[in-house]
Formats: sequence, C-alpha cells, structure tokens
Amino acid sequence: MKDKDKTSVDRRDFLRKVGIGTAGAGAALTTPLMTSAQADSESENEKRKARYRVTDDVKAFYRVNRYPK
Repeated sequence: MKDKDKTSVDRRDFLRKVGIGTAGAGAALTTPLMTSAQADSESENEKRKARYRVTDDVKAFYRVNRYPK
C-alpha cells in the first residue's frame, strides 16, 4: 500500500475537495440573490379591494371538484 504513487488522489481526499468546492460555489451563488426587504407599495384602498372574482374558470373548477352526494 505504501508503495503507491502519491500522484493519484485518494477517495477521501477527492470527496473532501468536492465538498469544499460545492460549499464555496453555494455561498457564491446565494450572495447576489440576497436583497433587503422592501415595504408594500399598495395604498390602504388597494389593500382592501376585492380580489376574488367568480369567473367561468372558477365556476368550472368548483363544479368539477364537487364532492359526490
């Protein structure tokens, strides 16, 4: 075993280097994606307006997914 050349990479060394590289790449990718929180831009009237609309699609959904009697 000791006669082996050190030019080859051991399995444990390989896994250690891959793990370190993956952690470094993950940290590099998440840094630009982090942004500060922004406040809501809606006014009080826009926050209170009705958003639910009964359309044909909504009616079809409830008709198709109705429980059997």
